[in-house]
Amino acid sequence: MLTHAEVWSAIDRLAERSGLSASGLARRAGLDPTTFNKSKRVTAQGRARWPSTESIAKALTATATPFDAFVTLIEQSGTAATRAVPLLGFAEAGAGGYFDDGGFPAGEGWDEIAFPSVNDEHAYALEVSGQSMEPAYRDGDVIVVSPSAPIRRGDRVVVKTKGGEVLAQELKRRTAKTVELKSLNAQHPDRALAAAEVLWVARILWASQ
Repeated sequence: MLTHAEVWSAIDRLAERSGLSASGLARRAGLDPTTFNKSKRVTAQGRARWPSTESIAKALTATATPFDAFVTLIEQSGTAATRAVPLLGFAEAGAGGYFDDGGFPAGEGWDEIAFPSVNDEHAYALEVSGQSMEPAYRDGDVIVVSPSAPIRRGDRVVVKTKGGEVLAQELKRRTAKTVELKSLNAQHPDRALAAAEVLWVARILWASQ
């Protein structure tokens, strides 16, 4: 299981190998200089505070560090286990044979990527292609998806329709009749789908960026 200490230690290692302090890494990433400070890692009440996906993504971009390299830093930080997660190109996800009716990966043609163990044994990764999801996700980014994770309003999700369309958008509202989605790209319209037309909805847990 991925731990709080391992993730923060990996961020420290990322800063060190870039010749930066934790504050320097935050500044280079365009964040508040205190974002990665040790004082920010635990609340005043003693609860663990995790770094946000966005802050990690910005740090990786600022240091030109691939996601796989960050996973290696996590492994070096402690005993975090990794496992092979099925990987598929986003453009291929709409074709038949890659998912079962529940949205779980199935069939042949999947590649693999190393990823820290997650609670969902059916988690998989999709590689983004094209610019339709910018600026949230860019061409070549890898998103890790959990078909078993609970979904709430505001979560980023992958949706597949009965027509074979696959969308990565933000969930605005979900009722027995409709699934309302907010586009991640301002140049593309929001969508409102009839629930009967939706095969499955799965939550995005992580993006490499």
